[in-house]
Amino acid sequence: MKHIQGLFSLALSAVLLCYSNAEQQEFMLLAGPLTADLEADLGASVFDCRRVLPLQSREHFQDLQRRGVNRFKVPLSWSHVLPTGDPNQPHEDTVTCYKTLVKQLTESGIKPLLVLHRSTVPERYRSRHGGWENPLVVQMFEQYVGFAFDTFKDLVDTFITFSHLHELHDEELRNALQAHANIYKLYHPKFKGIHLSLGIRAADVSSIHQLGSKNMVYMDFLSVHMPYNCKLQSLAENLQALQTASGQRSILIYELTNKDCDENENNFQPLISLLGVLQHKDLHIRGCDITQLFGNLDQEQTLKGYQSYTNICKHTHTVKYISYQKVWEKFKTQSEAVRDQFLNGSFPAGFQWSVSSESFKVEGGWSEFGKGETIWDRFSHEDHVFGNQTTDLACDSYHKVDYDVYLLRGMQAPHYQFSISWARIFPNGRKESLVEKGALYYDNMINKLLQSGIEPTVTLYHWDLPQALQEQGGWTNESIVEAFKEFADFCFSRYGARVKTWNTFGIPWVVSNFGYGTGEHPPSIKDPVIASYQVTHNILKSHAEAWHTYNDKYRNTQNGKVGIALYSEWTEPKNPSSSQDSAAAVRYLNFMLGWFAHPIFVNGDYSAVLKDKIKNKNNLCGKELARLPVFTDVEMKRIQGTADFFGLNHYTTRLISEVVGSCDPGLNNVGDFKVDVDPTWPNTSSDHIHSVPWGLRRLLNYISVEYTSITKVPIYITGNGMPTEYSGDVFDDTQRVDFLKAYINEAMKAVQIDEVNVQRFTVQSLMDGFEGPQGYSQRFGLHYVNFEDPDRPRTPKSSAYYYSKLIERNGFAETHSKPAAQIYGNEMENSRLPALPPSEVPSTSKVVWEKFSPQTKFERQLYHYGSFPEDFQWGVSSSAYQIEGGWNADGKGASVWDTFTQKPGSIPNNDNGDVACDSYNKIDEDLYMLKALQIKNYRFSISWSRIFPKGSTSFLNQKAMDYYNRLIDGLVANNIQPMVTLYNWDLPQALQDISGWENPDMMNIFNEYCDFCFATFGDRVKFWITLNEPHTIAWSGYGLGLIPPNIKHPGDAPYRVAHNLLKAHAKAYHTYDDKYRATQKGLVSISLNAEWVEPKDVTVLREVEAADRALQFQLGWFAHPIFKNGDYPDAMKWQVSNKTELQGSKGSRLPTFTDEDKAYIQGTADVFCINTYTTKVVRHATISLSPASYQNDQDVIKQEADGALDTAVQDQKAVSWGLRRLLNWIKEEYGDPEVYITENGVSTSNAFTTDDTDRIFSLKTYIDEALKAHNLDGVRLKGYVASPLMDSFEWLNGYNVGYGLNYVDFKHPSRPRTPKRSAHLYFDIMRNNGFPMTEEERIIHGHFKEGFVWSTATAAYQIEGAWRADGKGLSIWDQYTHTPSNIANDANGDIACNSYTKIDEDVNLIKMMKVKNYRFSISWPRILPDGTNSKINEAGLNYYHRLVDALLAADIQPQATLYHWDLPQALEDVGGWQNETVVSRFRDYADIIFNSLGHKIKFWMTLNEPLNVALNGYGFGAAAPGISLPATAPYIVAHNLLKAHAEAWHLYDEKYRATQGGVIGMTVNSDWAQPRNPYKQEDVDAARRTIQFQIGWFAHPVFNGDYSDVMKDRIRERSLIGGLPKSRLPEFTQAEIERIKGTHDYFGFNHYTTVLAFNVDYGDLQHYDADRGSAVISDRTWLESGSFWLKVNPPGFRKILNFIKEEYGNPPVYITENGVSERGPVNLNDISRIHYYENYINQVLKAYLLDGVDMRGYAAWSLMDNLEWGAGYDETFGLFYVNRSDPNLPRIPKKSVWHYATLVSCNGFVNPTEGPHECEVHDPEDGNTGATTPPPPVGKLSVNFLGLDVPGPDAEVALNALFSLTIIGVVGVVILLLGVVKAAKKTKRPKGEDIALERQF
Repeated sequence: MKHIQGLFSLALSAVLLCYSNAEQQEFMLLAGPLTADLEADLGASVFDCRRVLPLQSREHFQDLQRRGVNRFKVPLSWSHVLPTGDPNQPHEDTVTCYKTLVKQLTESGIKPLLVLHRSTVPERYRSRHGGWENPLVVQMFEQYVGFAFDTFKDLVDTFITFSHLHELHDEELRNALQAHANIYKLYHPKFKGIHLSLGIRAADVSSIHQLGSKNMVYMDFLSVHMPYNCKLQSLAENLQALQTASGQRSILIYELTNKDCDENENNFQPLISLLGVLQHKDLHIRGCDITQLFGNLDQEQTLKGYQSYTNICKHTHTVKYISYQKVWEKFKTQSEAVRDQFLNGSFPAGFQWSVSSESFKVEGGWSEFGKGETIWDRFSHEDHVFGNQTTDLACDSYHKVDYDVYLLRGMQAPHYQFSISWARIFPNGRKESLVEKGALYYDNMINKLLQSGIEPTVTLYHWDLPQALQEQGGWTNESIVEAFKEFADFCFSRYGARVKTWNTFGIPWVVSNFGYGTGEHPPSIKDPVIASYQVTHNILKSHAEAWHTYNDKYRNTQNGKVGIALYSEWTEPKNPSSSQDSAAAVRYLNFMLGWFAHPIFVNGDYSAVLKDKIKNKNNLCGKELARLPVFTDVEMKRIQGTADFFGLNHYTTRLISEVVGSCDPGLNNVGDFKVDVDPTWPNTSSDHIHSVPWGLRRLLNYISVEYTSITKVPIYITGNGMPTEYSGDVFDDTQRVDFLKAYINEAMKAVQIDEVNVQRFTVQSLMDGFEGPQGYSQRFGLHYVNFEDPDRPRTPKSSAYYYSKLIERNGFAETHSKPAAQIYGNEMENSRLPALPPSEVPSTSKVVWEKFSPQTKFERQLYHYGSFPEDFQWGVSSSAYQIEGGWNADGKGASVWDTFTQKPGSIPNNDNGDVACDSYNKIDEDLYMLKALQIKNYRFSISWSRIFPKGSTSFLNQKAMDYYNRLIDGLVANNIQPMVTLYNWDLPQALQDISGWENPDMMNIFNEYCDFCFATFGDRVKFWITLNEPHTIAWSGYGLGLIPPNIKHPGDAPYRVAHNLLKAHAKAYHTYDDKYRATQKGLVSISLNAEWVEPKDVTVLREVEAADRALQFQLGWFAHPIFKNGDYPDAMKWQVSNKTELQGSKGSRLPTFTDEDKAYIQGTADVFCINTYTTKVVRHATISLSPASYQNDQDVIKQEADGALDTAVQDQKAVSWGLRRLLNWIKEEYGDPEVYITENGVSTSNAFTTDDTDRIFSLKTYIDEALKAHNLDGVRLKGYVASPLMDSFEWLNGYNVGYGLNYVDFKHPSRPRTPKRSAHLYFDIMRNNGFPMTEEERIIHGHFKEGFVWSTATAAYQIEGAWRADGKGLSIWDQYTHTPSNIANDANGDIACNSYTKIDEDVNLIKMMKVKNYRFSISWPRILPDGTNSKINEAGLNYYHRLVDALLAADIQPQATLYHWDLPQALEDVGGWQNETVVSRFRDYADIIFNSLGHKIKFWMTLNEPLNVALNGYGFGAAAPGISLPATAPYIVAHNLLKAHAEAWHLYDEKYRATQGGVIGMTVNSDWAQPRNPYKQEDVDAARRTIQFQIGWFAHPVFNGDYSDVMKDRIRERSLIGGLPKSRLPEFTQAEIERIKGTHDYFGFNHYTTVLAFNVDYGDLQHYDADRGSAVISDRTWLESGSFWLKVNPPGFRKILNFIKEEYGNPPVYITENGVSERGPVNLNDISRIHYYENYINQVLKAYLLDGVDMRGYAAWSLMDNLEWGAGYDETFGLFYVNRSDPNLPRIPKKSVWHYATLVSCNGFVNPTEGPHECEVHDPEDGNTGATTPPPPVGKLSVNFLGLDVPGPDAEVALNALFSLTIIGVVGVVILLLGVVKAAKKTKRPKGEDIALERQF
């Protein structure tokens, strides 16, 4: 074998050295065929598949491949494949054998050369059919060849029909040639991509040609048997002759035989001659058989021959440098002009565009949910980074997946390359440490990418090693190979079904060199001798193991690709004429790129250049400068070929010179090279990166020759970009644009000109990030990140828009959009809306008020979950003057707004629209935002004065046409439908100069303008709006004079202008209808504006008429003529006419339409378009007659509506519920038209930039009201347009307010656009097509565990009364409530519910509810009047005995709270809970209670809500004892409360537990806190602090022994900031910690609501809120209650229960309070409470069933309405109503009683679809058979009946009368409903709709 080994190695070297046709087809290094004993001797028998394949065949092929063989002869046996000759009867085992042989070759990296037949007819056929002279044999052969092609076409691309044609003669030869020709003509066109030839002896080529010149036509190349005579040395001449004879076909030397080469000096001669041939530029040699090149060559001769052939080739260096030399030779003569010439064109179809980021650079969240520390975390925390910056927050991408995907959508990036943080998934680097939430983060990211059509590319490792692994040696420890394999396996398994492209490593050279060599990067190891090389060694093995893991376990099912992203600069010799510098350049590449690429892509081992250089350098210096580890043979096989693509990160080029002599360690010294740059190369902000784009093309050519020519994998450019400084214009990064343009163009040259197989280009990076040691001082991003803003807003730079354009064009060639398809449903027929009768006064649409005005706040606010239809049209809007700018650019004429705003003082700050958002010059920027939103429709307006500067069509501005054409084409190209408004207030000034809209001629002028737009843009625009808000034009422009043209004629001008506007609109509509609709098939409408108006009192007819009148004057002014009868509403005509006459004038100031006008105007809208923002309450008023005014004509006064919320515009409050009513009005009033909301939004102050919480709430509430109108009310709503797309010039407010979904920085000349949080929300709403019911909101059905403890709760002071009875002492609440102004309405608990005397009655209530437990509290001062045990009040103690006995007699278990806030006043007089002596006093009190009642009570709570005691009682002073010492008192009080609890617990545990057998714990309270902005780490942290400062304040010590670190650290830091010497938070001694820890038998928990928390910096203020560092608000979509602090958000309950489980070890949890309040007149049908309990208790069930929280019980708060502390009796939580107007205080069940009783009785939630269940409890008054009977009423009851308080008997009489009338009505309604139901069955409810309670409202 040594002969073959030496021969193959030399053959490969020779070809790489001397074969220069790099652009031609691959050179064949041909071996084979396979012999039975795997030897290549001439006499060996050829393997023919009659036996099984040799066991060593695969290893044999792999060995050949490593030595350079890339083709192998595989002769088929015709007679063995088709024993009968019939292709339908093949020998399957033989075929399978050959297929296996071919696959083994292919898998080994060798292509098969399939030989179909040798020459003569096989004996098996010859004996039956004769030889080639028989045409039947020829036919059989042709059929056999067809079978072979069909069988092997997917495995083989090159075939030889006859390998030894010279063995045939005469007729057989001619017939064989004919058979070959037939085969070529028949099968070559059929099987694309195959190459076909004949095997001809060299000497026979001329004679074959003479037999027929066409014989040569049927060969793709000439395959020859070539003899070589060592003495004649005529190889080149012979080949030249052959090439001429064959018609200049390329030649494959199929077989080379030697003659007279036996002598030693001649043994190498054939190879030397061959090398000379390969250098011959005129010879086209396809390949050569090297198997028989030498017969007797030993190793020594091989070495001698090596020296001989290197002298033959025209190179000065060894074979090691051939690839580089080929590229260098190709490009070195290029002139600069040729080199830098720009190539216009496109990349091939399917080219992949990508953008990248890396985990530690962008994610932040460095310790979120248990993420492990990485070496970069440690490195930055040790202040090794510029400015002591860290990775802690970075870009906050951990919380901003939606933000990042938004950017990718904006750029239309098809691929996103990101890395996974190993430590986020495996904190210690190993699988057993898996953090599921870390893995879920990447699940979420991948899913979000795929939802947006973006393919993820995942890098498994990009530099951020878990610190835990580094502690074990990191990449120097070989055990890391297994750890990485385990990590990779997990990622492939978890994400591989969705991720199809993987990089194992990103730029590993940096890890090896900078991390472990120079120490510039973490882990800061400076060991360039050993560690650096060992790291590379282990990375290569880790990569290989990951690749094989994927290949073996996942490839077949996941079908992905795995590669590696390597880093390389291009190198040029500093002195182009210096061979030494050339050699140094090659070494540099081998020490950088080849260090990793050669083992993977060549032969599994380091390159000879690298190995030899290190060995020689060590020998030369006499010491070890570098220790290069050695791969075993097994490892080399394992590594070689382990990449499906070649990933390349490239940024710059170097000039390399040879520098010899240094014996210091380091790559440069070991490699004997020096690195320089050309000073003329453009700089970047990094000293390491210069812009040298042409280097990329050369590097790609080098990689193609050196590496991918062997493995035939594509090249992916996995990173290219440049840094800029964090200074100057950070948005207009033209340097990056130029950089990318040049580099991408060079990549395209490599693809298009050089045919390098580059398939992907990745720009680094998506956004600015943490750039290693440079921190945030260098910026690589396409998007600017403001690291000074905790929200980390991302703003596109110019480079983002440029790259987006490249992606759109797939390169640099211009593309043209195609017209969009119709997207508005069916094509419009040429038919007008039907005429409707005029509106009555008031209109019949008053039914809207009758339906909705009586709604309760609960009914109005209840959120609706559901979806719009699939064809619902979502959009955003803008208008020309507000965004375009370019006010006088390219010939634009002045508009009235130009004239107005340029007059000083007109607009705040003298703002104007001269530049505005500069959209005239920023079409790409605007399209980016629209693409990011994936919007369906974009509503914009055309500037009339831009197209026609003078207003008339006599002068056209072509530049304006070009602008709008580009915009429309861009929209259409991105599948965004243009909705075009023809006029949005910006009248050409030239037309205003002729009186503007007061001029009747405007109707024709406007029509001409519209006609032009229809004709010019109508082929692409399918939705036209003639006028936007004509009401505003008429009234604000010509009446109030507030807006241009600023005419103040309020009495008549508005009416004249409106008249002309209506006629102008109608004419434009008819023009479209008559001329364009048939061909363009679009819609035409008008956008009207209206605020909803609510009558002040819906029961007063005059107020209803006033509201109706207000709507008719605003909306009806234009809608009534268009959608009803062509005329103004009668209410308007009547009112103006009367006002005019009263003012002493004749006629009416309101113009009249002729009958012809009416007919012309009526029906001139295809759909109803409405703009709306707010709601007002209207009342009738008689307004002064003078002056005459449109506004005064209405006789109404408008006021703010209930629930109106402030916005940045004073008169535009946010009142979402009015939208639903307005849409219902349109439905009722205008004949149920199709409706589009064409503007809706909310203003915010310009102090808010991207974190626009108010807009979030507005979108959620307004759109939900629209959804209700559609789904619940049947309004035919077809679309919704959020307004506007971006902040813009807001008319009279200038730039002081912003409405946009995107923030625009108007102070920056580039007008950068940054998405606000609302943009992400709106995207989600559109993606979900509304608000589908979420899983967290959805009700589940199931049951709690058997024995679940159901209860209800009260507290002593709130219900007992008897405040001085039977010796009770004063409590702090007695004192507090008797202090003026402390309690609402000066209420107190003197009597309360009088439960002290109503034990039996209260126990009956509890029985009625079916609960078997009752939680109550014991009044400390009732037992111990002075708080001490010096005197026990037996009467008080007996009260509790009687209560407990009554409960037990009723089979109700008592649950007793020792302290529920009512401290004896005597103890408060000596300091109360601030005095540490209270601890022992509480213990004494507890001892008395346990001793007296403990044998009866088995469930104890020491304290109730100690947080409220400490904070409200002693911090804010908002509760008894009313002390306000916020800095210190709350913490002192809490400290004593905790110690008191612990003492009571230990007392019970040690003295009573054994005999009494009860359980004892504390009840804490807490809201759940969510971040106000969940995308913001700062708010996430604020929410966590809020939780820790609430529930953790007391639970943490009880369960863990001490306060949480969050509290201790925060309070200590803030105390020191405030100048204090120590923390204001007291410290526990170690003994106290041990005493408190574990003092729980369960977790008692009170919960009511959820809050949204956000960070607040309180400066150096010293109090609880400042220590917490947060403030809280509520989401406006959450239902309100009777308490300002209690908003309904059920999912928060489940979340905090899970928090308790995770934080405190899943203790048994008892919900000891949960309920909701109401306020106002009592309503026994308390549906809001029913809704609350159903949803909150269901969340408890989810926590138990789905999450495994150990739920043990639930207590509803409260049994009955009672004294709600500071709110007195105004807020009611009770299940039972207590009638306080009756001295007997009767308790009356509310509907919620029966609902709660059902939950108790059923022990959970039965499925209603399964029908009624026996466990259900019904209200006896409903007529159902229930299991309970309410107690008889006690005393007289005053009832609220129709708004009046009347005695019960009177109400009964009235109710009976009303009931009789109702019965009559019901019968009628039933009959009506039968018809409605029948009709309704024909309609399908919208998909995804969830209608429960809200269907009633």
